[in-house]
Amino acid sequence: MGANSDQGQTRSAERSRYERWWKNRIVYCLDVETYLDSDGDGVGDFGGLLHRVDYLDDLGVDCVWLMPFYPTANLDDGYDVTDHYGVDPRLGDLGALDSFLRACRQHGIRVIADLVINHTSSDHPWFRKAREGPESPFHDYYVWQDERPEDWKTELVFPGKQVENWTYDRKAKRYYLHHFFDHQPDLNPNSFDVREEMKEILSFWVELGLSGFRVDAVPFLIELGGIEAALEITSHGFLQDLAGVLARRLGDAILLGEVNLPPGDAVEFFGDGDGDEMQMLFNFHVNQYLHLALVRRHADPVRKAIDNLPEVPDNCQWANFLTNHDERTLDQLTEAERQEVFDEFAPDEGMRLYDRGIRRRLPSMLGGDQDRIRLAYSVLFSLPGVPVLFYGEEIGMGENLDIPGRKAVRSPMQWAPEPGGGFTTTVPDDLRRPFPTGPYSPAMISVAAQMDQPESTHTWMKRLIRRRRALPEIGLGKYAVVEVGAPEVLALRYEWAGRNLLTLHNFSDEPIEFHLGGELGDGPHLDVWSDSAYQPAPATFRLSANGYRWIRVGSDRLFL
Repeated sequence: MGANSDQGQTRSAERSRYERWWKNRIVYCLDVETYLDSDGDGVGDFGGLLHRVDYLDDLGVDCVWLMPFYPTANLDDGYDVTDHYGVDPRLGDLGALDSFLRACRQHGIRVIADLVINHTSSDHPWFRKAREGPESPFHDYYVWQDERPEDWKTELVFPGKQVENWTYDRKAKRYYLHHFFDHQPDLNPNSFDVREEMKEILSFWVELGLSGFRVDAVPFLIELGGIEAALEITSHGFLQDLAGVLARRLGDAILLGEVNLPPGDAVEFFGDGDGDEMQMLFNFHVNQYLHLALVRRHADPVRKAIDNLPEVPDNCQWANFLTNHDERTLDQLTEAERQEVFDEFAPDEGMRLYDRGIRRRLPSMLGGDQDRIRLAYSVLFSLPGVPVLFYGEEIGMGENLDIPGRKAVRSPMQWAPEPGGGFTTTVPDDLRRPFPTGPYSPAMISVAAQMDQPESTHTWMKRLIRRRRALPEIGLGKYAVVEVGAPEVLALRYEWAGRNLLTLHNFSDEPIEFHLGGELGDGPHLDVWSDSAYQPAPATFRLSANGYRWIRVGSDRLFL
């Protein structure tokens, strides 16, 4: 009876592994504009991206996140949308997008896309009509006041680049709210018509083949401050409505939320205990303390950050990352902690942004130290949740600090060691975003140079992705931080469907020995991922400098 019960639970767990696909995927973020140019105009496009679906599949990616590809005024890299139902003509058309989505489905790759519905471009037809005044049916699509509010220049998102949150519109003769730049007026979530438009937008793209959305700036999306009319909906009620639309249109579609808040506040965006709002949230808290741990070369900061994570609903998940498309924000660290990270990873002011972040990629931050770089990615893939990669991380791309602001990390993908980087046939000097020079140039870092090279970053990352996909307990299981008496070591234990996994990472530049006590138990154990070949575990464990070791423990099913 007990054996049959265990088998039933295992089968149930295996089924849920596929029904809740977002719990255990490898997410890969890319910008169509900077991925591959198929027509030689210097701009990436869906035609080029279609030619790289085989590459993504071979890499092991099974969920692609597309940055904004909609028609845009192009003042904020596509996040200033002028039409939520189209494709930027520079990138292709709906037919080209559909071909890409079909190819991804054939390879078992899910596709999600940025959903930018906190604001529009000031060039959006809605805002142009809204400026005609209160008599326009589109006026209430945005947030207006007759007098400038007292908080017109407080809590700026882009300090130094942004001077106010309320701007006077001479045509409307009123002030409009914008949490971001003044060319990005905030939409009004209290408007019934706006909420219906947003539902239509979600429905349109899901019907076309998307599996969900990365929702931009979620706390600002539901911000109801500054609205003078009586509120028709609660903040979280609005998110529940959006999630409900997805559930009806496509039962397994997801919302991945950008919520940079402390864990106790962020977890509220999963909903009322059953994940009826966001299914996934970016784990900004662990990300920031992981950077502090890398600076201090011991695991205490990230260990404590993981301990701070609240339990999440069973059908929800954290999304972990090292690099993303924005600045590497450190706003949840104390001022002293943030300065520690600045001093080591961004010693020059030009490497910093908005007094809170770093505009660099990880390899250059770590000075090209391959041992530390690989340690960091091994940690990333072992964290509770889903790993998210930003394009180019699989080959160790660097940033180009000559590109202004956050776009420094968004230079073109480096495919080959040639003048156009294999990205384009156009003259490199004519590129809107030029390649890095020096040790991180295409001549030094590219897919072609690393493909099938046994010791390359690309080959190593490909192995890591494959290993992570073979260990669903990280994405689906219960986890616990294990104390090993060594502050340099991060130890995590996972259990799922009768499987147990122990992951160990040494943040120190020195080899270390420590005791695991009874964590290995009396059953068999097997190394499934490590920086080198370790001897079978004795009473005293050893890890090399910046070493890592994942061990399947206490199970008679030691398959990989």
